[in-house]
Amino acid sequence: MSSVPVAVSKKTDDWPHELWEQAGLLPCSLSVDVPLMHFAVRDLLQLEPGAIVESKNANGADVPVFANTRLIGWAEFEVVGQRLAIRLTELI
Repeated sequence: MSSVPVAVSKKTDDWPHELWEQAGLLPCSLSVDVPLMHFAVRDLLQLEPGAIVESKNANGADVPVFANTRLIGWAEFEVVGQRLAIRLTELI
């Protein structure tokens, strides 16, 4: 029977501080998943500034937050000035 080499990953707690500093500069995509009710491509094409769409989430309910398609936590929407923002409520 032949042995198969196995890659062993080091715990991230043991990483030197310099590696964490370098990792902090890596770009990532942050996204929020907002499930919409009865929404089709036709509706997307007809959107205009100021349009309101109905979400499946209850008002104030947390929405999932993803970094590079990996779930990293939960957030709630908030209006900041003239912009819509998210406030992180939980990191996992």
